[in-house]
Amino acid sequence: MQINSKLPSLKTTIFTIMNTLAKEHNAINLSQGFPDFDTDSKLLNLVTNAMNSGYNQYAPMAGVLSLREQIAKKIDGLYGAKYHPETEITVTVGATQAIFTIIASFIRKDDEVLIFKPAYDCYEPAIELHNGKPIYVQLKAPTYKINWQEVKEKITAKTKMIIINTPHNPSGSLWSSMDMLALEKLVKNTNIILLSDEVYEHIIFDDFDHQSACKYPHLKERTFVVGSFGKTFHNTGWKIGYCAAPAELMHEFRKVHQFNVFCANHPMQIAFAEYLKVDSHYRNLSQFYQDKRDLFLNEIKDSRFKFIPSKGTYFQLLDYSAISDESDVDFVKRLAIEFKVAAIPVSVFNSHNLDQKMIRFCFAKKDETLKKATNILTKI
Repeated sequence: MQINSKLPSLKTTIFTIMNTLAKEHNAINLSQGFPDFDTDSKLLNLVTNAMNSGYNQYAPMAGVLSLREQIAKKIDGLYGAKYHPETEITVTVGATQAIFTIIASFIRKDDEVLIFKPAYDCYEPAIELHNGKPIYVQLKAPTYKINWQEVKEKITAKTKMIIINTPHNPSGSLWSSMDMLALEKLVKNTNIILLSDEVYEHIIFDDFDHQSACKYPHLKERTFVVGSFGKTFHNTGWKIGYCAAPAELMHEFRKVHQFNVFCANHPMQIAFAEYLKVDSHYRNLSQFYQDKRDLFLNEIKDSRFKFIPSKGTYFQLLDYSAISDESDVDFVKRLAIEFKVAAIPVSVFNSHNLDQKMIRFCFAKKDETLKKATNILTKI
């Protein structure tokens, strides 16, 4: 049988490649973004209790109402933005499912979607699967600041959606209030939908503030805000996320959601609904990860790597141009095989695989893991 692939140019992801190399060569894995420490035992017990209490069948399609109420309360408390838990919040099977479903709900043939590169690698395949056209705004290392004139020039009558991500993976940069106001000005009085990927909203350093799209009225009215419990509570394998949007947008989202996954894991939703009642779990997260970022950077300060400290996420970019003129893909492969530390090349996230000699490390690891890795990195 001949298969005409809908994604003919899609190759094995760099995460699979680097995880495989890390296992084969027993390398310290700072590549894919997941913690090597456990989630809170209180949350584990809440999940177990939910299972033992019989919450083992389908959850409501939009999510357990008590959890949606807690999400609405959290968003209002953090950003002063109100969402109705019954009509404007949906619990999803991780943030990636939310992103895919948003794109599936609105993107038609030849619709253009603006993406700021480097970008998380799930955006483009979803757009292409629905016959949309990704339009790239390439950001420049090492600051990854946005040229708003360039963005303005990229917007056309075919622009249906803009995808933003702050705090930004992979660069660790943040959008400022000025960035949000510039975006608000560009999309005002248009039919452009905004997809705001905010999965690292609780991981922000050095007293910066997270500029959620829902803080800005003219953005909120056209925006899906996407969040992730896995990133926040150290359980990426649970795949529980959510999105919030005005009722008329969420109505369309749920049409697809119900036939995509129908609902997310029931006992975990029950557990999160209870766990979220204590806001210190996420309000203290920034300091927790800032300590790890600072440990990582302090340990490599005398190395040949150059860096600008990450402002958010649990990723740190390092510039290796003083060490090698290899491509970043070749360099990270050699790093894993020869030096036993796995990282991610940033070019795979860039437009046309632009190589800016930057590689990404995940510092969501135990302190001893970070110290072992940095001890190697300082000797390269």
